[in-house]
Amino acid sequence: MDDVPVEHFLASDREPDSGLQDSFRLPAGKDGGENLEGLPEEPVLKIETGKKGGNLPGSDNEFGHLPGAGDSGKLSLLFCGDIYLSDHVLNAYDRAGGISGVLDEGLRNEIASADIFMANEEFPFSERGIAAEDKQYTFRLPPSRMNVMQEIGPDIVALANNHILDYGTDALLDTCALLDGAGIRRVGAGAGLDEAKKLEVMEAKGKKIGFLAASRVIPVSSWAAGKSHPGVLTTYDPSILLNEIKAAQGQCDYLVVYVHWGIERNTQPEEYQRTLARQYIDAGADLVVGSHPHVLQGIEYYKGKPILYSLGNFVFGSVIPQTMMVRVELDEANQAVLSVVPATSSAGYTRQMDVSKWPEFFEELKALSFDITVDGDGAIHPGTPQSP
Repeated sequence: MDDVPVEHFLASDREPDSGLQDSFRLPAGKDGGENLEGLPEEPVLKIETGKKGGNLPGSDNEFGHLPGAGDSGKLSLLFCGDIYLSDHVLNAYDRAGGISGVLDEGLRNEIASADIFMANEEFPFSERGIAAEDKQYTFRLPPSRMNVMQEIGPDIVALANNHILDYGTDALLDTCALLDGAGIRRVGAGAGLDEAKKLEVMEAKGKKIGFLAASRVIPVSSWAAGKSHPGVLTTYDPSILLNEIKAAQGQCDYLVVYVHWGIERNTQPEEYQRTLARQYIDAGADLVVGSHPHVLQGIEYYKGKPILYSLGNFVFGSVIPQTMMVRVELDEANQAVLSVVPATSSAGYTRQMDVSKWPEFFEELKALSFDITVDGDGAIHPGTPQSP
């Protein structure tokens, strides 16, 4: 493959976190990075709705379940940020004897009621490979733990990130094969560029939903997929992704682009994130979803299309004071209505935030965002439409 100049891929785009809003911070490790240790122990695929694990929605409003979410007859998409099955997460799972130790009933209900649930998988499943040199954190899970991912319940995962190749290309290929065997669709990485950039289309309630993923954060240029080189689709130069977005028009009714970007622990998107998001929408994306900063970033609408700059960590190894899932409901005209599901996590257990804390959470989310309003039940509305 033709390597991209390595100076374009400096480390993990990490910067100091001065000036962050305290309540949206991720507790720092000794180096200022993720605090992953020392936590207290506390072809078209048709989706059959209502068939996932977890409890079906019903009398769960005590958990803050959004009224009507997933049962309105509209197609319901659900998104979260980073998932890493750390030791804390696995210990929580094992102690409980199942996924109830990792996700509370309210979140399991949200997932069960969604037609399609998407997450970022921040690790490979494999027993092969050697840990990447000069990386402080390298992630890998044994294939025997795939059942935990299945019980969390994503229908599709983004693999374009800065950890999927922590143990090399063999581990990436194992991950792809294991996900395929588990019935979990994937985007953003593969055995070569054609596979990494491939559009995945999933059908639910008569609509075809397209998914693409790419990363603006990789540690070295060799992680980028080439013609016959396993890797991830990158978007430092967005031309390939933009071409795939354009090519997807006519193949799906609604197109989601999931991007790994930004600076770790920074609650404000970089200017390049806003520029790229607008380019994706101009090319034909209907929704842009971001991850990588490990904390929440705001929401913006551009030409009526939503941009979720970062959904933060969802299931991970660190304390997560505030995170969220975002539900996107599509009407017959494919117009999207967004709702936020506030959550928090510690000791490997992610749970819905107490409803009494929602108003403060929504105010902080609005402060991070660009001209939006948030209703008391989490419904998001655009303010003045952003100009091109």
